Amino acid sequence: MDNGQVLPILALNGPTASGKSTLAVDVAVALAWRGQPAEIVNADSMLVYRGMDIGTAKPSAAERRGVRHHLLDILDVTQTATVAQFQALARAAIADCRARRVLPIVVGGSALYMRAILDHFEFPGTDADVRARWEAELHRVGPEALHAVLAGRAPGTAAEIQPTNGRRTVRALEVLDLTGGHAPNLPEWTFALDGVTSIGLDLDRATMDARIVERVDAMWAAGLVEEVRRLEARGLREGVTAVKAIGYRQVLQFVDGELTEDEARAAVVKATKRFARRQLSWFRRDHRIDWRDAATPGLAHAIADELAGRAA
Repeated sequence: MDNGQVLPILALNGPTASGKSTLAVDVAVALAWRGQPAEIVNADSMLVYRGMDIGTAKPSAAERRGVRHHLLDILDVTQTATVAQFQALARAAIADCRARRVLPIVVGGSALYMRAILDHFEFPGTDADVRARWEAELHRVGPEALHAVLAGRAPGTAAEIQPTNGRRTVRALEVLDLTGGHAPNLPEWTFALDGVTSIGLDLDRATMDARIVERVDAMWAAGLVEEVRRLEARGLREGVTAVKAIGYRQVLQFVDGELTEDEARAAVVKATKRFARRQLSWFRRDHRIDWRDAATPGLAHAIADELAGRAA
């Protein structure tokens, strides 16, 4: 299939527990059968952390089935993952795949990260003094109160940020100050990369909620509490990003005695359902996504046929 043309990029979108990771591997294997190598580029901000395996539902070596995955296990839990850094790393991985005539499959958990990777998406500058002022305010009033400040200044921006995410709230307020008080707008829906095929996995809410409950139960059975304790010893609490991950935050509350184990598990389910709905609301705004029923038999082979045809 090496005719010199630019290979397509498959972008797989969808809420947590929709089956994106499994489908991505299935598509890659199906493409390999058709003579087109494919590799997966992770676009989930939490899968980058070494040791955060159970709580992130990171595909195991067996589940990857020999398909190469980029941007997994590249940071320690004490390091901070930024959207700008992720954009650069993911685009480099995509370019590397294409240079080797390998079809990239970008699998996203966050619509923001997917857009940063695939779209024309530039990041405003930063100012250490402005950020320090807002970080001090965050420490003084807490994330929810600071989020209310952001909502008063830029409701649209605040709507895209979880009230408990103090780091992103601080960044948004910093950008507001640096841009003269004008609310930062997300760019138009325009791909920066050629040949993107964007597919979304659709499933009804009841099925999604049931899968989330099953996933959280499976995480607990697999040893999520023990994983969090191991990561705590490696500095999880000192990190800025990793410690905020759903599952890890609630288990730490259990470890600290703030929640019972049953309460922590229920809190993880609730937070994951809320996150999945937020993901869907973001993805639904993107008119370029071709939505497919996640339960469709033979979906991986159908997608592989489409991509192989475009790569031929």
